[in-house]
Amino acid sequence: MGQKKLQRFAEIETFPNVLIYPENMPGKWAGFFGNQNPLTLELACGKGDYTLALARRFPEQNFLGVDLKGNRIWRGAKTAIEEPLRNVAFLRTQIDKLDRYFAPGEIGEIWITFPDPFLRQSKSKKRLTHPKFLQLYQPLLAPGATINLKTDSPELYAFTKEVIAACNCETLEDISDVYALPEVPALLQIKTFYEGMHLSNGRTIRYLRFRLPAAPINWREIKLTADAATEGAY
Repeated sequence: MGQKKLQRFAEIETFPNVLIYPENMPGKWAGFFGNQNPLTLELACGKGDYTLALARRFPEQNFLGVDLKGNRIWRGAKTAIEEPLRNVAFLRTQIDKLDRYFAPGEIGEIWITFPDPFLRQSKSKKRLTHPKFLQLYQPLLAPGATINLKTDSPELYAFTKEVIAACNCETLEDISDVYALPEVPALLQIKTFYEGMHLSNGRTIRYLRFRLPAAPINWREIKLTADAATEGAY
């Protein structure tokens, strides 16, 4: 590991807005932020571009970027300290362990921005919109909460649409080409570092916003094209 990364890992351990595998956090986020404002998560947040931009636009809400890579979190956390943005924090952990950190109904909204699409079908269960993850998110979300996906991957976009249908989710917005719209919605004008790269390479940006069903999701009962292709691989 390079010296720069080591230095950043050491730094984030001192940042008041970074929590690294914290204990006893379910139900404690209002106390951490010092208010009862709604909490929005950006999953696989990287440098926290969306976390920061949303926090600037909505100071009456709290925002938490979640990622495993401390080197990336360092940039977003440092920016939040420098501005300062007091409604922003970062959680370093694996996303499949979210239920260790949040109480039922504690999350008001989720953004998933340019996640790894895991294009190999054998890796489909790692996609952050797989029913396995939707089942994880479901009890943690407040009633009426929404999930937002912004991606350059046509495969992940199509896969997520299949998941939405299979899980009886409610599609609220489905945009197959964000920048082909006559007027791009303000929240979709936010560009992450990776989105900038994708756009420079001529990639199409897609967006989905949906709501989970009231009935509990059992991901093992959901049959998807990707899962059928890899049956017996797990």
